[in-house]
Amino acid sequence: MHTLAGLLRRLPPSCGPVRLVAVDGHAGSGKSTFAARLAAALGDAPVLHLDDIASHEELFAWDGRLLAEVVEPLARGATAHYAPYDWRARRFGPARRALPPAPVVLVEGVGAGRRALRPRLARLLWMELPRAESWARGRARDGAEQREFWTGWVEAERRHFAEDPSRPFADLLVRQSATGYEVLPGPAGMVGPDQIITQGEGPSAMC
Repeated sequence: MHTLAGLLRRLPPSCGPVRLVAVDGHAGSGKSTFAARLAAALGDAPVLHLDDIASHEELFAWDGRLLAEVVEPLARGATAHYAPYDWRARRFGPARRALPPAPVVLVEGVGAGRRALRPRLARLLWMELPRAESWARGRARDGAEQREFWTGWVEAERRHFAEDPSRPFADLLVRQSATGYEVLPGPAGMVGPDQIITQGEGPSAMC
């Protein structure tokens, strides 16, 4: 993981002084866990979870709010502030959360690599897990309480990626393995031959 972190730190800034790095993939594909580990390897880099930006009414129609509340302040070198959404109360909280313009900021969630955000990204990472397997993992994680929500979510996610796919623009593909993560060149072909792209977290880790 530290090899990938070093690669990201060396990238030129993409959003003002910030290297904005997206972690996208199907719901249930392991984005949050991977982003947390990558953030730790980056020295506790800030992570924006798109679950805090989306809502029941706007599962994917949140790009304008994301750009205004988060991307534009970061591009100015300012701290962004946003009110995270409460999925149980079905409303945005009164308290606003700060997101500082750190050298690397991670954005994780379904749609993190969407068309409106890509011009500001330093790198787009895609969690390489088939959607059926991802959705099965997500349903198992959330339990019966969220069964009705998942029915609507699956159709919304299908529509989103049909209209605004992320994977074809991914710089790197991330596959989880028994010992950690394997990071491979993505369809965008941004990885050069001089870069180590296999990550591990077991005894034989390369990074």
